[in-house]
Amino acid sequence: MAHKFKELQIWQRSRAFCSVIYKLTSDFPETEKFGLVNQLRRASVSIPSNIAEGSSRSSNKDFIRFLTISIGSAYEIETQLLIAYDLKFISEQELKQVINDLNEIIKMISKFKSSLHI
Repeated sequence: MAHKFKELQIWQRSRAFCSVIYKLTSDFPETEKFGLVNQLRRASVSIPSNIAEGSSRSSNKDFIRFLTISIGSAYEIETQLLIAYDLKFISEQELKQVINDLNEIIKMISKFKSSLHI
């Protein structure tokens, strides 16, 4: 059962979140271009990308696997954001806002995932 991923709120929200991460990391030190900047951007792109790829799969079981990968990428981002905060690349306010957004996305994906019947 294929889902139209562009119509999924979880895809729309996680796609918008990518822009937030790209803007946030644009102020990181140049020395982090291939470090945290790259890791955060790749992980943020991974969330909507896995939702899109999973939606094309023929079974909900496969889709659930890709949604699980998306959630894993979200937790990867949270860890990297905490490291960025420790290194003083982002403020406490920025950290709280972005992690709040991320937690909402995780909840949305988890809820959607549990609505799929195997």
